[in-house]
Amino acid sequence: MPRTTTITDNTHLVIDTGMAKPDSTTLVERKGLGHPDTLADHLAERLSRAYSHHTVARFGAVLHHNFDKLALLGGASEVRYGAGRMTAPVRVLVNGRAAPMCGGEKIPVEEIVEAEVRAFFAERLPEVSDHLDIAFNITSNSSPGAVLTDDGVPDRTRWFNPRSIDDLRERRVRLSNDTSLGTGWAPENPFEAFVREMVNHFSGESEFTLAHAWCGADVKLMGYWDGDQADVVLCVPQKSRHVASRTEYLRNTEAILAECHRLAGLRLPGAQARFRLNARDVPEKDELYLTYTGSSIESGDEGVVGRGNRVNGLITPLRPMNLEGASGKNPVYHVGKLYNIAAQRLAHRLHETTNGHAEVHMVSTTGQRLDQPWRILVRLSSADAEIDKVQALVTETLGEFPVLTDELVSDGIVLS
Repeated sequence: MPRTTTITDNTHLVIDTGMAKPDSTTLVERKGLGHPDTLADHLAERLSRAYSHHTVARFGAVLHHNFDKLALLGGASEVRYGAGRMTAPVRVLVNGRAAPMCGGEKIPVEEIVEAEVRAFFAERLPEVSDHLDIAFNITSNSSPGAVLTDDGVPDRTRWFNPRSIDDLRERRVRLSNDTSLGTGWAPENPFEAFVREMVNHFSGESEFTLAHAWCGADVKLMGYWDGDQADVVLCVPQKSRHVASRTEYLRNTEAILAECHRLAGLRLPGAQARFRLNARDVPEKDELYLTYTGSSIESGDEGVVGRGNRVNGLITPLRPMNLEGASGKNPVYHVGKLYNIAAQRLAHRLHETTNGHAEVHMVSTTGQRLDQPWRILVRLSSADAEIDKVQALVTETLGEFPVLTDELVSDGIVLS
């Protein structure tokens, strides 16, 4: 039977021990650095950090903001062997809110955002950086609940236009901004770790990508694992200006497949591994995953925050997960970001302590103290877990939210 204990008057901890270990059957997906959804996630988080850096440096605090509704609308391109070009720009829809002033001093929100957007694409997809159409949909509207009375202006109307940082309620007490859920689990199985490594290998800076300039970053992997056999569908684009012919394209795909088998031999020793690459290719018709930029964002595909990898970097439908888009949220009190990170960290600590599987679900109530979730559900495979140690780890994790904010602002945490 689950055991329930009260940490504070507001927070109830439920500990369920002896749960069944996750089945060995695994379905897992990961989207690479050039995938439109990953681009949207990483850009939104970069905007949050840049805005936070500016307001901390200028005013001494992170001012209210959120860029977690950012979207990318794909452009258009022409692709041919040995060449290519952009023919229509990628639209960047910067949707969200940000305080435009503090104490009467203007904050250059659009200038900060535009500089970061252009720098981001110059680093991630240089071919796109001169083909951007940035639309600013940034407001400073107050949240619901600010009722005007004859007594004066409600505090809530000052959230996005503070007279000074003393108007920031979170400097006195951090309250949850929403009723939401954070989820974490540990440990990963070998196949889940393999999927993360493989996608990073082909979409990031690795010996393989440095040696093969044609390798694009819009990598996507869907994998199935039954404990003995890995079955993988993988998409890896090639950059057209580095591919002179169909024959060269096909030779490059053989190089990718050989690298897949090499990595599987290292990370999944003894297992059978099957790989299917760029399943939509029809070589005889020259229908190939050949791109100018290395990403489908060049040709009509869209990217939206929250549609890609979860906070732990994976999409795992057979594991507990939620659909919060954590990237771009305010790092001070947005539970959709903080509770997911905290739950993941707590799950890892519980796994290390019990040497078993751990799941953590943290549920907030809007307006309640951030460090006092409404419910915390801890599920452990270890039947003899020491309840006092579990509760101590929970309490320790709840006390770390200010540090978590500092890590997020300083780029010490990489989401997805």
